[in-house]
Amino acid sequence: MLRKLLIGTALASGLAFAAHAEDVKEVQMLHWWTSGGEAAALNVLKGDLAKEGYAWKDVPVAGGGGDAAMTALKAMVAAGNYPTASQMLGYTVLDYAAAGVMGDLTETAKKEGWDKSVPAALQKFSVYEGKWVAAPVNVHSVNWLWINKAVMDKIGGTEPKTFDDFVALLDKAKAAGVIPLALGGQNWQEATMFDSVVLSTGGPEFYKKAFNDLDDASLKSDTMKKSFDNLAKLVTYVDPNFSGRDWNLATAMVIKGDALVQVMGDWAKGEFHAANKTPGTDFLCYRFPGTDGSVIYNSDMFGMFNVPDDRKAAQVALATATLSKSFQSAFNVVKGSVPARTDVPDTDFDACGKKGIADLKAANEGGTLFGSLAQGYGAPPAVANAYKDVVSKFVHGQIKTSDEAVTELVKAIDDAK
Repeated sequence: MLRKLLIGTALASGLAFAAHAEDVKEVQMLHWWTSGGEAAALNVLKGDLAKEGYAWKDVPVAGGGGDAAMTALKAMVAAGNYPTASQMLGYTVLDYAAAGVMGDLTETAKKEGWDKSVPAALQKFSVYEGKWVAAPVNVHSVNWLWINKAVMDKIGGTEPKTFDDFVALLDKAKAAGVIPLALGGQNWQEATMFDSVVLSTGGPEFYKKAFNDLDDASLKSDTMKKSFDNLAKLVTYVDPNFSGRDWNLATAMVIKGDALVQVMGDWAKGEFHAANKTPGTDFLCYRFPGTDGSVIYNSDMFGMFNVPDDRKAAQVALATATLSKSFQSAFNVVKGSVPARTDVPDTDFDACGKKGIADLKAANEGGTLFGSLAQGYGAPPAVANAYKDVVSKFVHGQIKTSDEAVTELVKAIDDAK
């Protein structure tokens, strides 16, 4: 358990940094934003803090799913070497909060009215036992298709509304000699795509029961078996070199026109943005077929640790900058995500961003906003890791049939609970 690993580190953290006569004007940030679009987005925050006189110290750990970064964070915290903040996902924030190593941003949150502007779904993960311990940066959603428009026009394709439509579109690309589906063969990418497949196959209520409630009957159902069948079908449209490919390299395949489509969260749009591509002209953004009206979300959060007093002013400056309306707009325009507060206008966002903001609002109000199991918002990390492992084994042929996949998924989730 994380609590056991970290026990006693609160005292160690106080000794890890020499006391200063005045506040340390440096923000130390652990994150996994290393692709072009991600780095460009992070520069917005660095610039905002530089205006306040704060130097930025990067602790970047490459890897799109964040697993390597979380391993690095665990080692830092166990050594009492707390960063000012770390990029984190949902249940991981709560794990560290339960271990007693997170700071307290409540005073800042009250002063700036975060409770009124941050959606309840995000507050569930950024507030622990009444205390704000993290600053939400954005809301991503994963159930998107990213399509190269020139290739789409060349093959005479139209927006797929159903899974069968999607398969027919992929067949057209294959017949035209284009790689139909760009995918990186890493477990978090495969599971992220499967999130959308399950929502498409079973519908909103099924997704919630299976991947948020972990309902045993839903996990064992024929609908879950059909979901694995549909995943197997999609994998037949992937090029043979997909294993181990980073997500942004898969996005680059679509940007260049080497592939028609990628199923990926809206951080992919940051790569199109960095390549100076325009939605509607160069690329198209559609909801994964059969999921329109629902949003599978995750949110990057800056978890704030219980740092020594001389570093707390930097932490407050970071939190304040992160939740400012100006930053929420400027950052998310570049990142591809949408703001983590509901009172930011969509004026500066492109067509995909405006759709993302409208979809989030509708899903939030309509009860169809669901945490991504692949992205750390559907269930605790042990369950999410078990899920990613089973899906990846199925994609790579280590689990042969959909029946076996369902059996393995139920067992893995039971063991992880």
